[in-house]
Amino acid sequence: MAPNEPQIEVLFSSADIVKRNAELAEQIEQDMGSDILVIAVLKGSFVFAADLIRSLHHAGVRPQIDFMALSSYGDKQISSGTVVITRDIVDTVKGRKVLLIDDILESGRTMQFAANDLMDRGAQMVKTCLMLDKKGKRIVDFEADFVGFDCPDLFVIGYGLDYAHYYRELPYIGHIVKE
Repeated sequence: MAPNEPQIEVLFSSADIVKRNAELAEQIEQDMGSDILVIAVLKGSFVFAADLIRSLHHAGVRPQIDFMALSSYGDKQISSGTVVITRDIVDTVKGRKVLLIDDILESGRTMQFAANDLMDRGAQMVKTCLMLDKKGKRIVDFEADFVGFDCPDLFVIGYGLDYAHYYRELPYIGHIVKE
């Protein structure tokens, strides 16, 4: 460990994540079929989405892929509670089975907003897949359809999740141990 580098405790290893992604892909294929539109919410989900899409391929799914970015923070550090689309999808969702992927489910506001928005645009169905679920943080009545792992109430990093724009590249999910 380099000087000034924090100590990180691993919560979910690379091997745990690979195994869980394969299980999720099988569940998604059984529930949604092979013709789906995957929409990944940027930035946090990009690593999870890429790995899950490859796992979906191995499970026999032929997904089309698009991206959207959502924010409830603006230029503040505390959520306003109002979600806005900061980058919209390009593909049409009308009549499609949509799998909405994000990194972590906390308050539920963002996923509820996005799922409702896509249904309002005419999606046949919208299912949600989250790598992590912090059930104790829920503010709205929303549960994901597919969840990688239940997450303890810790600030987590790695596998796409960042702290001050660092640590997204870690191949595992962990948290910084306070000294």
